[in-house]
Amino acid sequence: MLAACRSFIQICGRRNIASLSALSETHQMLQKTCRDFAEGELKPIAAKIDREHLFPKEQIKKMGELGLLAVTVPESLGGTGLDYLAYAIAMEEISRGCASTGVIMSVNNSLYLGPIDKFGNEKQKEKYIRPFTSGDKIGCFALSEPGNGSDAGAASTMAKNDGDKYILNGTKCWITNGYEANGIVVFATTDKSKKHKGISAFIVDKPTSGLSLGKKEDKLGIRGSSTCSLIFEDCPVPSENLLGEPGMGFKIAMMMLDAGRIGIASQALGIAQASLDCAMEYANKRTAFGNAIIKLQAIQIKLAEMAMRLESSRLLTWRAAYLKDQGKPYTKEAAMAKLSASEAATFCAHQCIQILGGMGYVSDMPAERHYRDARITEIYEGTSEIQRLVIAVNLIKEYSM
Repeated sequence: MLAACRSFIQICGRRNIASLSALSETHQMLQKTCRDFAEGELKPIAAKIDREHLFPKEQIKKMGELGLLAVTVPESLGGTGLDYLAYAIAMEEISRGCASTGVIMSVNNSLYLGPIDKFGNEKQKEKYIRPFTSGDKIGCFALSEPGNGSDAGAASTMAKNDGDKYILNGTKCWITNGYEANGIVVFATTDKSKKHKGISAFIVDKPTSGLSLGKKEDKLGIRGSSTCSLIFEDCPVPSENLLGEPGMGFKIAMMMLDAGRIGIASQALGIAQASLDCAMEYANKRTAFGNAIIKLQAIQIKLAEMAMRLESSRLLTWRAAYLKDQGKPYTKEAAMAKLSASEAATFCAHQCIQILGGMGYVSDMPAERHYRDARITEIYEGTSEIQRLVIAVNLIKEYSM
């Protein structure tokens, strides 16, 4: 396991993060690898991926070879065996190059492999983790439903015990990687009388009988990742594919969403950093009133605010990752990181467009793509409103102890 960060006061998130001594050599090498990959493989094609709604299959395969699709999975299962801080660093750099590729990576790491690694038995791990680490296969996470997006405890998808198998019926929606996935972690109600304690988790192969796909959603942003509904109609799932114990599904989902929020916070950081990079580059080249506009105080104020929000959000995100790596509670901190980073991404992308002016509004420049990509980070894996409630509930618990 990587050495833990020494102090989050030292980790200030400057532009050249790799120069900070607080990051271990392994973290720094990983960051440079991801940054070079994003610059060379993702940034040049990000606009095409967005414009043509292309799944970056070749790049995903290369990321698998680099170990980026299973960052925290043990080496014994084909993973990279690093910590969550490493995952956060990698996610930010990849998302800085292409936010669509970032979310594909995030779902496979934290929402698909994460629960199987933590709650699966050895047979499940060997079958459903190892083949998903190399980029040949990817997974997805099926929790949300048409009528209960933020109410994870109200799963209407049913799983009926039928001897050596369960029969699944229901619809899951907003499933990232839905079209390309080869495996799914699905949450379904096995005992309706127990409400959220009657939800169980299953690993479902894809394709499989009784499972069909809804249309690909035409989205505002992150267009390189497919999003669709999964429709289960008398879909048989072997009993041996039950993840954990019956009734553990809600607990598994909540734990994985905490971890997933660190990933989405890191994705948002990448979008925010890309927006700041774009704004800085343009402001240095664009002239007005005889000087580069970066010399205008109005522009400098915008850049300063962008940098402050970005760096403070990075601190929150790395702190949440650090706490997770230490085995300490981090639900509140993950919610803070996700909330802060997603709102920073939207803010930075907005200000980037303002600095670019008319050029920020056209697709010749990446600013408008960053703005569209940023918007979803305030919605998926828990809206900003839900994050504020999570933070408040945990604060109340702490103060009542």
